[in-house]
Amino acid sequence: MSKEQPKAPESQSRRQFLKYSGTAIGGAIVGGVIGGAIAANRKNNTAKTPEGQTAETPTKNYSQALMYFTQDQFDTTEAASERIFPKDDLGPGAKELGVAYFIDHQLASQWGNNGKEYMIGPFIKGEPTQGNYPSIKRHDLFTHGLKALQDTSQSKYQKAFQELAPEQQDELLGLFEKGEQVTVTGGTAQQFFNLLKNFTIEGVYSDPLYGGNKDMQGWKMRNYPGNQMSYTEIMAKDQFVKIEPASLHDHMTAH
Repeated sequence: MSKEQPKAPESQSRRQFLKYSGTAIGGAIVGGVIGGAIAANRKNNTAKTPEGQTAETPTKNYSQALMYFTQDQFDTTEAASERIFPKDDLGPGAKELGVAYFIDHQLASQWGNNGKEYMIGPFIKGEPTQGNYPSIKRHDLFTHGLKALQDTSQSKYQKAFQELAPEQQDELLGLFEKGEQVTVTGGTAQQFFNLLKNFTIEGVYSDPLYGGNKDMQGWKMRNYPGNQMSYTEIMAKDQFVKIEPASLHDHMTAH
């Protein structure tokens, strides 16, 4: 049974509430397209400066490649996730953290395709305590939700969603959150919004191997150590020990 989350003070940003509520790390799903992500090698190349000194030049991040989205779908997702987890004085937002790439990789995976789930009807409406069994695959629901978001934006403002002012984007996302005045093929507006919200938080705090949490900045904002091999050296210490976070990728390249 999930615990009720604390109510955020009005003076806090939405992201500050998520940061301290404890919901983000606990709800993160670590799964997806590992094969393409493993190809990302974050070792640095070296180059010669005009003075002949050696300088580090970062390589390209090959995990930032689209596997499912069209460019327009990616841009819409990037803009929507940024409104759910916006950049502020606490740190980077969803766009800077690469959340849209995380979502793209998840939708391209077996999880996005409901590959290991029974998807044949009949689909009977569940009781309020049960919920409804999904009759549409996650990647299809997300695709239809993005289309509905763009259609609603064009109808209301005659602009693409990513071209709207932040206040207008929040207004449209609010309609989806409440399920008002919006129709999503194969599902509901609330189902799409909840999927988008969960995806966003997971992308902020999942291992960078899966496309989001760029440079482990999501973890660093929470002083979360990531995937450490051992804590034996600090277990007996009374004081708090701040550890530089480590990704699964770090352990892979170390062996």
